[in-house]
Amino acid sequence: MSGQVLVLNTGSSSIKYRLIDMGTRRAVAGGLIERIGEDESVLTHDGVRTERRVADHEEGLKAVLAAFAEHGPPLDGVTAVGHRVVHGGSRFVTPVLIDDEVERAIEEIAPLAPLHNPANLEGIRVARRAFPGLPHVAVFDTAFHGTIPPHAHTYAVPREWTRKLGVRRYGFHGTSTAYVSRRAAALLGRPYDEVNSIVLHLGNGASATAVRSGRSVDTSMGITPLAGLVMGTRSGDVDPALGAYLGRVAGMDLAGVDTALNKESGLLGMCGANDMREVWRLADSGDEDARLALDVYGYRVRAYIGAYYAALGHVDALVFTGGVGENSPRVRALAATGLTRLGIEIDPDRNAAESAEARVISPEGAEVTVLVVPTNEELEIAEQTAACLGDA
Repeated sequence: MSGQVLVLNTGSSSIKYRLIDMGTRRAVAGGLIERIGEDESVLTHDGVRTERRVADHEEGLKAVLAAFAEHGPPLDGVTAVGHRVVHGGSRFVTPVLIDDEVERAIEEIAPLAPLHNPANLEGIRVARRAFPGLPHVAVFDTAFHGTIPPHAHTYAVPREWTRKLGVRRYGFHGTSTAYVSRRAAALLGRPYDEVNSIVLHLGNGASATAVRSGRSVDTSMGITPLAGLVMGTRSGDVDPALGAYLGRVAGMDLAGVDTALNKESGLLGMCGANDMREVWRLADSGDEDARLALDVYGYRVRAYIGAYYAALGHVDALVFTGGVGENSPRVRALAATGLTRLGIEIDPDRNAAESAEARVISPEGAEVTVLVVPTNEELEIAEQTAACLGDA
């Protein structure tokens, strides 16, 4: 596919966008509009910051288009629009050309991701009105995990929940994991379908994924992004009976428990900070809660590495990505502590070296290659958009 793809990631009060040239596979422009619907919104377009009130997403997209018109580049080379959609449920396991029926299906899936899918859908509707002559493609964050086998995605719950309510493991960060695992195989100089990798997407949200021969076979997030690793404000794995217990002893309702586990737990709940840099600063200053938070965080990551090593049978690469995974040598070292018996080891000098490029941080000749691979979800969305249109 030639030309340019405009990638849109619409949140409840934001629009993140990137213009990708498909000839060079590079971003030629991009930006973010925040605080949509608030008294003062902020639009940053290629470093140029503008503050003014933006009432809704339709006005927000008009502001984005005005920024392109004023600051460039022109949008006359755009041949398609790619949309990030968080949840595709069981129905959408590949990118799909958007029409009215697809819009209705995304709306029907919204109960699985009530904070994300409605905003994603609003962005789609606004963009289809703004670009009526262009094809629009939905790329689903859950889609990469559509290959997880039933024994790994099925919960041991009543069958009616699974069959009628869609209760199962879906997983998230799929767009990032697809890009990163493919880049890892390229760095190893091996075909994608011959490489087994464990991808650690570590940021304010965090997940681990086992990738066998280019296909996701298990992942730590579940029906929602709450499950799995310790995150910035999310608890990760807890006893499913915790909500009932808190209802009995603290009078909390399900909504209150849900809010607490998603927004008041994780690193924030344990030590009062969800920025990993601040957590390390607190720990270095002697804060015992911060030290414990790091111990819990590292232990959970290592436990998932061990579990996915067993699931894969053999591992060619352990891959770090995401804001924390890419930028925190101390977290990477923490995650790999004590794993030498599995062939996983990090070279201290390579790990400490600052770089924005994909790189190897394991010693020469290591059994498992440990990599840092910066993610590029926007490029992945653009490429999946082009592939979808090519197939169509």
